[in-house]
Amino acid sequence: MSTRTPNPPPADTDTGAGKPLFVAAIGVRWRDLDAFNHVNNSNYLTYLEEARLQWLSHVPGPWFDEHAMPVMAASQVNYRRPIAWPAQLQVQLFCERMGNSSMTIAHRMIDAERADTLYCDGNVVMVWMDPATGKPVPLPEAIRRAVE
Repeated sequence: MSTRTPNPPPADTDTGAGKPLFVAAIGVRWRDLDAFNHVNNSNYLTYLEEARLQWLSHVPGPWFDEHAMPVMAASQVNYRRPIAWPAQLQVQLFCERMGNSSMTIAHRMIDAERADTLYCDGNVVMVWMDPATGKPVPLPEAIRRAVE
């Protein structure tokens, strides 16, 4: 039985996701490195969070209020290759699925100078909920319009 993992798809492979919702520019910081001198795996999630917040800050109209706040319900990160310092990244966000109270946001993290270098891909599920009750609420209209 082979334990070899398959080669990751090249960054320019069509993911079927279409045009990105948003592309965030992220700079790798020295402090993001681990003992192996590459970006620690946990920082990939930080970069993805930053990209989602950059996108949300550009959504016209209210996307949260005291009765509807987004929370992350699930995340998947496929680590394709290590990120060395210095590096400038592009995090591409795509709408993979829209539900009644949730959306699945696909992501691809590539090198800003070498678009064929894919560092990771995957997705997160964001659910809008009422913080007072902890129950899901419908997606805000601003989010639905931003994805159209």
